[in-house]
Amino acid sequence: MIYFVATPIGNLKDISLRALETLKAVDEIFCEDTRHTLKLLNAYDIKKPLIACHKFNEASAAEKIIASARAGKQIAVLSDAGMPVISDPGGVVCARLKSEGIAYTVIPGANAFLSALVLSAFPSARFAFIGFLPDKKGERERLLSRYKNCDLTLCFHVAPQDVDGHISSMYAIFGDRRACAVREITKLHEEAVNFTLAQGLAGEKRGEYVIIVEGAAEEENPLNALPAQEHIKHYMELGMDKKEALKQAAKDRGVPKSELYKFTVDI
Repeated sequence: MIYFVATPIGNLKDISLRALETLKAVDEIFCEDTRHTLKLLNAYDIKKPLIACHKFNEASAAEKIIASARAGKQIAVLSDAGMPVISDPGGVVCARLKSEGIAYTVIPGANAFLSALVLSAFPSARFAFIGFLPDKKGERERLLSRYKNCDLTLCFHVAPQDVDGHISSMYAIFGDRRACAVREITKLHEEAVNFTLAQGLAGEKRGEYVIIVEGAAEEENPLNALPAQEHIKHYMELGMDKKEALKQAAKDRGVPKSELYKFTVDI
C-alpha cells in the first residue's frame, strides 16, 4: 500500500499515532526534503530509506514509487509540513497511481489553512481555498479577478517575501476588505493579525503566512430600490398572480408579507 501521510505544520507533537505507526511500518519514504523529514523521523527514533519527491522531480519520483509498489513494498509519501498534494508535491504521483490502477490511501493530520481559518474567526461555514498565487503580477490579478464576486471566505498561502505585493494585488482587485494574517501556527510565536487590504500588513514579514480575506458583500437587489407597489407589479408583469408577486417582493426585501399587503389593494 502507498500512504500519503500528513505531518506536523510546526509542533512535532502534532503527528498522529497512526502516522507514526505507518512511518515505522513502511519500507521507503518519499519526501519533499530529506533533511526536513529526517528531523521528524529522528524525533521519534524512526530509521527508513528517504527518497526525494519534490516539484522538480515529481514525475520521475512517481515512476520509482510505482516500481516499488509493484515490487510489493510499503511506501509513505510526505511533504515538509501538512498534507501532501495540498499546495505541496504529490498531485502528480496521485494522478499516475490512478492511471495505473494502483491503490493508495491517506493518513490525515494537521492542515495550515484550516487552522488559520479557525484562528481568524472569519465565517467558516463556506470558504474557498486558493493556495499560492502566481508570481507574475498580471497572472496573479487575473486569478484574483475570478474570485472578486465570490461571497465565500478566501484562504491563501503566501511566502514572507510575497506578502506585501500579494496584499497589494488583492486590494487592487477586491477593494478594501477585512483580512487576517496567520503565521507560526502551532509554534511558540503563533499569531493571527487582523488588518484591512487598504492598510496592508505592518511589520517585518517572517515565516510562511496564511492570509484569510472576507468574501464579497452580497449585492443589493436593484428591485428593492423601487416603490413597494412597483416592486410587486414587476413580478405580476412577469406572469405571477398578485399573491405570488407579494410573496416574492417580501422575500426580496426581507420583510413579512403583511408589511407589503397594503400596497396590493389598489392593484
